[in-house]
This record gives sequence, C-alpha cells and structure tokens, in this order.
Amino acid sequence: MWGMWLQGISGVFALHPLTLIVVGVAVGIVFGSIPGLTATMAVALCLPMTFGMDPIVGMCLLCGLYVGGISGGLISAILINIPGTPASVATCFDGYPMAVRGEAGKALGIGILYSFLGGLFSFAVLFFLAPPLARFALKFGPYEYFSVAVFSLTLVAGLAGRSLAKGLASALIGFSATMIGMAPIDSYKRFTLGFPELDGGFDLLPVLIGLFAVSEILKAAAPSPRSDEINIKVQQFTMPGFMGITWPEFKAQWWNFLRSSVIGTWIGILPGIGGGTSNLLSYMAAKNSSKNPEKFGTGIIDGVIASETANNASIGGAFVPLLTLGIPGDTVTAMLLGGFMIHGIVPGPLLFRSNGDLVYGIFVALLVANVVMISMEYYGLRVFVKLLRIPKFYLLPVILALCVVGAFGLNNRVFDVWTILVFGLLGYALERFGYPLVPLILGFILGPMAETSLRRGLMSSRGSFQPFLTEPISLLLLVAALIYAVTAVRKNLKMAKLERARQEAALR
Repeated sequence: MWGMWLQGISGVFALHPLTLIVVGVAVGIVFGSIPGLTATMAVALCLPMTFGMDPIVGMCLLCGLYVGGISGGLISAILINIPGTPASVATCFDGYPMAVRGEAGKALGIGILYSFLGGLFSFAVLFFLAPPLARFALKFGPYEYFSVAVFSLTLVAGLAGRSLAKGLASALIGFSATMIGMAPIDSYKRFTLGFPELDGGFDLLPVLIGLFAVSEILKAAAPSPRSDEINIKVQQFTMPGFMGITWPEFKAQWWNFLRSSVIGTWIGILPGIGGGTSNLLSYMAAKNSSKNPEKFGTGIIDGVIASETANNASIGGAFVPLLTLGIPGDTVTAMLLGGFMIHGIVPGPLLFRSNGDLVYGIFVALLVANVVMISMEYYGLRVFVKLLRIPKFYLLPVILALCVVGAFGLNNRVFDVWTILVFGLLGYALERFGYPLVPLILGFILGPMAETSLRRGLMSSRGSFQPFLTEPISLLLLVAALIYAVTAVRKNLKMAKLERARQEAALR
C-alpha cells in the first residue's frame, strides 16, 4: 500500500498537476459562491478539457473543482443569505444572522475551517474503509431507501419552527411539486396541464435558486429602515481566536463535528443523495441534540459547523461507491465517472489492482485540493466581505442576472428561468405568511427518492408492503422515524401549551 501512496504522491507533486489543482480550486470557489453556478456545472464545463491530458493530471483538475465548488457555497450563504450551492442551504440559517450581528469574519472563518476538517474526515474514511463501507451500502435496496426517505422527512417536525402545521404544509408543497412531470418507473405524465415543458418536472437547482436567491432579492429590494444598519454590520470584519473560533469553543464543538462528519460521509456513500441533503440532516441532528435548540436560526456557530462539516464530508463519501463499485454517489461524481470513461478506465472492485497509481493519485489530489481550498478562502476573506460595499442597487441586479444564467445553463431552457421566478415569488409569499422554506426543500429533495423506492419495492414484492417491515435495516429506520415523530409532536404540543400559559399570564 505504501508503494501505491508513493506513486500517487509522485504523480501529483509535479508542476502541471499542482497548477491544475490550484486553478481547479479557484474556479470551483467562484462557481460555488455564485448562486446558480454549482460544482456540478464547473466539472461539466471543464470535463472536455481533460480529454488530451494524462488520467491523473485530468483528475487533479476535476478534484480541485469538486472541493472548491462545494466549499465555495458558504461565501454567499453567509454574506448575502443566498446559498451558492444546494449543499450550503443550512449554512444560511445561522451564518447570515451572525453576519448581520457584525460577525461575518467569524462565521466565514469557522465555515472554512470546518469545511476543511469535514473533508479530512471523509478522506480518511475513503482511504482506509472504502471497500467494507461500499459492501455494506450495497445492502441498501428500495426498501431501505424508502425508509431512509421517511426517516428524513420526519425531520420536518424539527424544521417547522413554531407551527408544526405550517411546516407540514410547506413540506407537502415541496413533495407535491415533485409529482409534476413524468412518473418514475412507468413515465406516466402527471399534472403537466398540457405544457410539454413540464414533462420533465422541475429540476432542483432552479427551484433552490428561486426559493433562496430570488426570494431573498425580493426581500432585500423592499425598503427597510434597518437595511443600511444591517449592511454596515455585515461589512465589519472580526475573527477572534484561530479562524474565528477560540479553544473553549473548539472543544465544545467536537461532538457536533464528529456527528456531522459521520452523517455527511454516510449520506455521501449512499448513491443519489449527496451534500444537498446531508447539510440539512446534519443541521437538524445538531439542533435536536442541543440543550438550547431555540437558539438555532438566531446566529450560533453550532449550525454553521454542522452544515459545513457535513457537506464537505460528503465529498469523500461520494468517492467510496464511485471507486469501489463504479456507482456515482452524487451528480458531481457522475461527471467524474464520465472522466474515467473518457480515458477508458472502468471504476469498480478491480480498479485498485489495475490502476492503483491512479486511485492513490486521486487520494493525494483530494488532500492537496483541501489544503489549497482552506488557504485560498482564508486569505480571500477580507476580499469577500468588501464585496458587500457595492451598493445594493448595483449588487442585486447582478446577482439576479447570474441566477438567470445559472438556471438557463443547466438545460439550456428558458423554462428554467421562469421556474426560478415562479418559485421566487412562492418563497417570498410563504415567508411573508410565516411558512418555513426548509421543509419545502426537504420535501422536494426526498420526494422522488421516497416515491421511486416505494414503487420499486412494491414491484419487487408483488404489491406487498410486508418487506418494508421485515427487512432489518428498513424496519429499524421506520421505527426510528416513528419514535422521532412522536417525540417531536409531543415536544411541539408542550411548547404550544407553555406559550399559551405565558400569554394568559401576560393578560392578567
């Protein structure tokens, strides 16, 4: 094994591969930080460039794009409350409130540090535990995936805020939106209203851009007496301790970091889920285990750490099924699979024997890209914050234009531009009436997985639901979902009762 590591190091530590890693990370950060331009798009655009390169050199560029693209999303999430990528949605919840309080530097520093640490954790798992973890992930069939989706959807109870009914309604809207278009398995058209553009349904990226970017632009464009005061505070730059975190805070967050790393890595290993889900699940796990869950969403470091640790930990996790089984863990690794195919390399169990130097070269490239990422983002912090000095009437139209470009570039369809506008208005209206957007996103992300897995499971069992309850892993997840749902509902009812008691006491 050590010989393979030496071959990987010698293949990466040359001028050309190292230069491409640096360029890849820089381009990835730009694509990740601009709403609508994701890591997937960065890899897709640069993939043809690798055709004439040596395989390890081409993978260095793609790994740099991947690492930079996932981490770059925290910049816009913290500074302007718009996630640059789906993997940074949960970073907005506490990152932006910290920036509003004048702690933009602290939030960015902590986000960058734990992006780096989360990546290191998942890379260690990838290096040493990839084959056994991949074999265990193979045990997940339609029954287990359905139960994973059900368990994840029960988190709506924790994401609902003060009103469980509004949270459930929001999740139902997101789930319903996934029903539009061709049904999975049989491709039957549903709720298209005769519009052929709706046959393929709504893509996740335009929906996210609309709900978080366009709706945020609409809110920012509205006149507010506090807008100038908030903008001044966001521009302030302070970074206490190391990378914004003191030693007592670092010690207090070790369990949050470890839990988030495990969640992010495991979600990355499960094919087809990815960082867009891992950051939300990790955030909710941190909130539910906290002694002060009411502080989440007001600007505490726990939420930033949970989100940024998990989304970067999903990078190493997504490589596990790609390298060991030839199955991409998310959309970016699906593009990387294309990179392997370009060079005639077939990922799978034999890859470690037939192309061991390439595999360990990828391991080294991921580590180097992670170091380059933390260095670039750390030294660019003051530049990022200074961007907010641009007047709002200049900044907002540019952001909206970039959102339109990002949405159109996904499928080269004007329909996706209309999608961001429709969901932007929907998100703005829901927030005005107190409906949380996060359950909507969770329902939209998990809806297709739940429906597809349910239908496949029923087909495999000839219409019987029994295997969902008899398969051990599936049963365990469903029982956990039931326990969590009952506990969350009881907690919500107790809080509502206490609120009513306070109101009655105030009236007296």
